[in-house]
Amino acid sequence: MSRFLSDRFSSLETYVPGEQPKDMEYVKLNTNESPFPPSPKVLERLNEQEIAKLNLYPQPEGAVLSEKLAQTYGVERENVFLANGSDEVLSFAFMAFCDSDTGAAFPDISYGFYPVFAQLYGIDYSEKPLCDDFTIDINDYFSQNRTIFIANPNAPTGLALTRDQIEKILQTNPDNIVVIDEAYVDFGGETAIPLIKRYPNLLVVQTYSKSRSMAGARLGYGIADAEIIEDLNKIKFSTNPYNINRLTMAAGEAALDDAEYYASNCREIIRVREYTAEKLRELGFELTDSKANFLFAKTSKMHGSELYKRLKEKGVLIRYLGKKRIEDYVRITIGTQEQMDILLCAIKEILGV
Repeated sequence: MSRFLSDRFSSLETYVPGEQPKDMEYVKLNTNESPFPPSPKVLERLNEQEIAKLNLYPQPEGAVLSEKLAQTYGVERENVFLANGSDEVLSFAFMAFCDSDTGAAFPDISYGFYPVFAQLYGIDYSEKPLCDDFTIDINDYFSQNRTIFIANPNAPTGLALTRDQIEKILQTNPDNIVVIDEAYVDFGGETAIPLIKRYPNLLVVQTYSKSRSMAGARLGYGIADAEIIEDLNKIKFSTNPYNINRLTMAAGEAALDDAEYYASNCREIIRVREYTAEKLRELGFELTDSKANFLFAKTSKMHGSELYKRLKEKGVLIRYLGKKRIEDYVRITIGTQEQMDILLCAIKEILGV
């Protein structure tokens, strides 16, 4: 840290992304990426003709992509906000809807960026403890007088609220924004998007990083009442109006033209998730009922940190978060059937079973 850094950032605890080691070839099950490539239509779209346009700025409004997303989700174009990954939507939401008068509320065990954004923008925040079984008690979010952020399905637990539960939170917070972060919704969750038309305080955030195999492209979006979208655009056009590059925009459009390809991939990931969960339970693991593209698991035979370390030595990367209350757990991204069989074989060797 240099002596020039502003004092307001000196104690900031930054978000720690999943590791990306290059020392050997790993079976990479630590960052919740899709094991499948983008669809052929996406690859076809990113051709020489498209690349040749990189001398030109992208369209700041993203009109074509916004319209396609609106049609996909049964909303209007003015209900769609485009961003450089869903993290940017979340960042803008903290800036737009939280301040010295309105703090934030979110679970104590959830996406690690929530407290980082709150600290970055000097926002008072309340972390609501998960229940003993890691579920969210929706009563904790009633009448909060704060902007609420809930990942659904939650990370790293994979547990999901129903749409009815989310609606109850919305009903008790009519004067505050409720942000539902649906990064993993396509793997078994229930989207809150249909509630947009009835609740002007709802902002649903989604991403292309998981179910649409574009983590490297950085494309996310928010869906909300048109006035909320105007608020987010005010922040965007005051920071970086060209926040999505031309190639990512084109890839995002093409992906929506190949919906069945991605739906098929999601079905396969769900199948492999359930297969892997069953095999882990046979080995004595305890798991949550994940509705995401990962499993949250622990074994009484070995501490989570040790299991992570031993698997890494065998060339298999999983995620160990080490946070209090979940220090026995590891998070395992669902890869291909072959990758998960390699994982299971390595675990058996480590546990001696």
